[in-house]
Amino acid sequence: MNMSRRNILSVILGGVAILFVVIPLTATARSQDGKQPSSHASAPAPAGGDGSASEPASLSSSAVQPNRKPGPAWKTIGGTVKQIKGDVYTIEDYEGNQIHLYVSRETKQLRGNKQVGDRVRAEITHGRFANSIQ
Repeated sequence: MNMSRRNILSVILGGVAILFVVIPLTATARSQDGKQPSSHASAPAPAGGDGSASEPASLSSSAVQPNRKPGPAWKTIGGTVKQIKGDVYTIEDYEGNQIHLYVSRETKQLRGNKQVGDRVRAEITHGRFANSIQ
């Protein structure tokens, strides 16, 4: 009787351990596919006053609190520098979306300072702070 309880406990613990490994992997795969859960729907953001394209919902200012300090990397984006205003870089990605990044002295800038028209790749935090830009 005692041996069968140990076997059952081992099977249950093994199943729980497998779930702890599989669940984060499926969440990562879903985020890489770019699929959002259908339970959340947001209206498209209006275009900016200067006629520029608006940011996608995942990077809009209402969904993300701007952060001006380094943190864990959330995403890598690539595109062309469209505008530089102080410490805010406007990047247009390859799909035409514009993303505002915050750059400071703590941002690692590879291959020198960036200028309008440069093609860049940046590692950003969830708060859109650029940890590195190249």
